[in-house]
Order: sequence, then C-alpha cells, then structure tokens
Amino acid sequence: MAGNVTIARPYADAAFKLARGADALASWLELLSRLAAIVADADMQACISDPEASADQLAGLLLDVAGELTDEQRNFVRVLVENGRLQVLPEIRNLFVVLKNEHEGVLEARIASAFPLDGATLASLTADLETRFKARIDAIVTIDPELIGGVRVAIGDEVIDASVRGKLASMAAALKNQELSNAT
Repeated sequence: MAGNVTIARPYADAAFKLARGADALASWLELLSRLAAIVADADMQACISDPEASADQLAGLLLDVAGELTDEQRNFVRVLVENGRLQVLPEIRNLFVVLKNEHEGVLEARIASAFPLDGATLASLTADLETRFKARIDAIVTIDPELIGGVRVAIGDEVIDASVRGKLASMAAALKNQELSNAT
C-alpha cells in the first residue's frame, strides 16, 4: 500500500541511519525481519488492536518476544509502539533492505521461473546479471507456472522477460501489427 510506504519511510530512514552509524546493518535487518514476522502473527495482531493494552504493555511484550536488542533497537521499538506504527513494520523492513542494498552496491533481482532453478543455473544467471548491471545481485526466486518456461527478471524498473509466455505475447503482438499494416 502506497500510504503505508509513505508512513514507513521515515522510520526506515531512521533505522538505517542508526544501523549505519553503529556499523550494524546486518543485525538491524535481522531485527526488522523478526519484528515484521512477530507483528504478522494473529495473536500479536489481537494484542496490537486491543484498546485495553497500553503502549508500555505492548512494547514490553514485543521486546520480550524480539529477543536480545541494543538500547537503540529497544528505543526504536518503543517509538514504533508509541506512534502506533507496528502495522507498517513489513514496509519498514522492505525500505530498509532497499537502503542497505544501495549502500552496499547490491541490486535486488526478482526472478520468476516456470520451474525450480538448480544451484548452477541460478549461479550462472546471477553472474550474467551482475555483469550486465555491474553490481552485486541479490536474487529472490519465485515459481510462476504461468510463464510456461524460461524466466522473467525484474531489477528496479527494468524487466527482462525471457519466458515462453513473454515470447508468445511478443509474437502475437508482432502478428497483430503485421495484420494491421497489411490491412492499410
């Protein structure tokens, strides 16, 4: 949701600045991932939406479940609770990942494949993408049987569609354009 991203952005920026200042990007990412999973739990959702639960009780519960945290991380959690922003933790985590990747010169590649990719194929594809984009690639692979065969790769705004479905769609468009030009 665009509204949630707008709300989450300042918190992600703050978390990133704290993490970078402490040279603790990995531990902050781990924390934000853990917190996002915790607040997604149905029981925690019930606690968050309980009007009788105070901010102190909710923060205490979340801090107990989250495990060992630094003082800055504990304060960050308290600010989220006090401002009623626990629901946007998944967006905060995702924006943090983007900032971390930019800082480290890593691009996130969302790879959709018709079939599971074996390790060698994924490594080869990742190496090709790293050469093309001149950056380290963090590959996130999903299975999409509707592709019929091949892969579709999205990196930022760029999409490389090497799927059978994509090629069939291109062929259909070319044939339609050919029909239109022949008709005139």
